[in-house]
Amino acid sequence: MPLLKRDNGPSLHYTVTDFTDPWTDAPYLFLQHGYGRRGQFWYQWVPLLSRHFKIVCPDMRGQGLSSKDFDLKTGFTLETLSDDVIAIANDLGADTFHYCGESIGGLTGLAVAGRYPDRVRTLINVSGPVFISDGARQGYALGEASWAEAIRVLGPRTWLDRTNASTRFPPDFPPGFLRWYTDTVEQSGTEVLACLAQFALDADARPYLPRITAPVLCLYPQKGAIANDEQQNALKTLVRNLDLRQVGTTFHMIQHIVPEECVALVLAHIARHSPAAA
Repeated sequence: MPLLKRDNGPSLHYTVTDFTDPWTDAPYLFLQHGYGRRGQFWYQWVPLLSRHFKIVCPDMRGQGLSSKDFDLKTGFTLETLSDDVIAIANDLGADTFHYCGESIGGLTGLAVAGRYPDRVRTLINVSGPVFISDGARQGYALGEASWAEAIRVLGPRTWLDRTNASTRFPPDFPPGFLRWYTDTVEQSGTEVLACLAQFALDADARPYLPRITAPVLCLYPQKGAIANDEQQNALKTLVRNLDLRQVGTTFHMIQHIVPEECVALVLAHIARHSPAAA
């Protein structure tokens, strides 16, 4: 489990899972998690993909086993997070790679592909916003002044339980998973989660979208509260090579709710645009 130590940024933890044929030169596929999560949250996807790709699962700065040794209030930006991805790719010697990010990881991927278009072979955005719409801002604030303030006032566990039930997961989702999810995300800590929420509220990937040259696949829920029509319209207007698909749920966490459906679409997208990789 490599830990990339840097002089100009926090240390970054990532894992590589590779069950590809050892005599081939399989490409890397980054799986970047979203808000408060960590690389291990891709446990449903990695077994399905690691026969085809070298799977890289980073812990985003400040989360999982990556360092919190940076200014939390200013250190979460689209620029720092996309630079972190490139730093890991450089550490691996990956001149190019495929990238798949969920939620805030998808938002980050739009910046990675826009800022470093020569590095990203294909881009997959899983339920990721382009910016946070007004409805999502109000929903995640839970009656407080903002999403970030709700985390501080209510505490991570209460905030997570309430938003899990409203937009993130369907009501019949396994309770054991939901307990594990909340227990694990809560470990990120109040201030990391609050500052990361403020980053999400401030972030806007629209300036990067016209610069993306990689073929883009967006997987969104039906009538999603976060990845909503406003997000989809921005992508349709500004991304030149876009395939936008809706999957079989209305809830945000599609990568956990319909993982096999998502993975099948990811494999088809990469095979269509990078046949040698698949």
